[in-house]
Amino acid sequence: MPQEIVINVMSNEVRVALLKNKQLQEVYIERQRQPSIVGNLYKGKIIRLLPSLQAAFVDIGLERAAFLHISDLSQEDNVGIEKNQSIDIQDKLVVGQEVLVQVYKDPLGTKGARLTMQYTLPARYLVLTPNVFEVSVSQKIDNEVERQRLTQTITTGVYGGYIVRTVAEGIASTEFAADQRVLDARWLAIQKQMQTAKIGAVVYQDIPIVLRVLRDLAAYDMQGIQVDNLEIATKMREFAQCNAPDLVARIHYYDQEKPIFDQFSIEQEIQKALQRHVYLPSGSYLVFDQTEAMTTIDINTGSNIRQTNSEQSIFNANLEAVKEIARQIRLRNLGGMIMIDFIDMEEASHKEQLVQALRSAMKQDRVRVEVSDVSPLGLVQMTRKRTRESLENTLCVTCPLCQRRGSIKSLQTMANEIFRQLKRIAIGCHWPGFCIVTSQDVMNYLSDDQSMRWAEVAIKLGKRVIFRAEPNYTQEQYCILPISNEE
Repeated sequence: MPQEIVINVMSNEVRVALLKNKQLQEVYIERQRQPSIVGNLYKGKIIRLLPSLQAAFVDIGLERAAFLHISDLSQEDNVGIEKNQSIDIQDKLVVGQEVLVQVYKDPLGTKGARLTMQYTLPARYLVLTPNVFEVSVSQKIDNEVERQRLTQTITTGVYGGYIVRTVAEGIASTEFAADQRVLDARWLAIQKQMQTAKIGAVVYQDIPIVLRVLRDLAAYDMQGIQVDNLEIATKMREFAQCNAPDLVARIHYYDQEKPIFDQFSIEQEIQKALQRHVYLPSGSYLVFDQTEAMTTIDINTGSNIRQTNSEQSIFNANLEAVKEIARQIRLRNLGGMIMIDFIDMEEASHKEQLVQALRSAMKQDRVRVEVSDVSPLGLVQMTRKRTRESLENTLCVTCPLCQRRGSIKSLQTMANEIFRQLKRIAIGCHWPGFCIVTSQDVMNYLSDDQSMRWAEVAIKLGKRVIFRAEPNYTQEQYCILPISNEE
């Protein structure tokens, strides 16, 4: 399918959208105050070992200590793990030890960055794997003849081996030499800087997002790259001239008055991706619920009313949902555990075909994904590597009203809660009366629908009870204050 990249540049934010056949597939957002540090290499220091987790906390100069698991140590240290031998992280690291580490997962929520000592340095066609003298080919290149050609073409270098990237498919052998020279020189510079750098120093920083687009996203079938900032468009052309000359002519400066994301209908799609419901052409719809532990996706028939509730029609509805689920997962950047509740099917062959269709749809994903078979309960479990915040967590904050419950307490619930709290306060209290401060809606409910009840409360307590509305209070906020005899 024809692919396009659309880039919106602001002084404090850069947004990159990937479109296929004019439809939004992925969004990358990088803000000046919260830049991604994935790919950066730091000189760190071990500040704490956690034998129970077989992990270490590492100081890399950030607000929160970063996390290094034993499975992310160098390949040399991991030999025993691969052979299922029992290895203790205390035998590999000591507190105070200086280490070179690379970030592979940005800090997420309250968690620090995730680190690895299995370093990778990417160029356009190759990824250098320092100290690992092997050559491997991207699994997304499934042509066996091409895989053999690439394996035979690329040999290990002075500092390590290489991973051949997907974009290298069909590339002549002469094109790889430049990547090898650049990567070897880069690793040599990192080693030299590591010797004199201070703890927490960045010894290698990945290139800005607008240039990573050219290195990581812009394949040969890229139709065009639209950028709404002339200075950035110029920098991208200069970078492409040295690293990907074939892309220079495809980089265009967008100079229209209409916002670039509006022009390509991207803004509307982003807003839809923040909603729980996604509606399908047939009338069925998907429901996304994202929590800290997992994301659940439910498929509902909605207005897709069939004359007969046949197995085939249910299967077709599920197949329709698969394509949109795969797109929404990439667009929303959902990671971790994902549980999908398809419409129940009876035939085993349909369940197998559905899982195969989902796996096939997820092959377009650049992130590692694993899809299980349909469980006895009719659920499909999926895991997707989490490397950056989801779209929702990037653009939204926790609702101060419902605290992400997705609901708020009813007026009746609030009335009962206030009544119970008043009883607690009244015990042994010598106030002459109470003023209940609430939102306008709660006050109206208390003084109108519940007026008889509160009159009885006042008589029972032998004290006055009055209400006052606070315009800035939400429905769940209230306080109980004393009043004087004169009020």
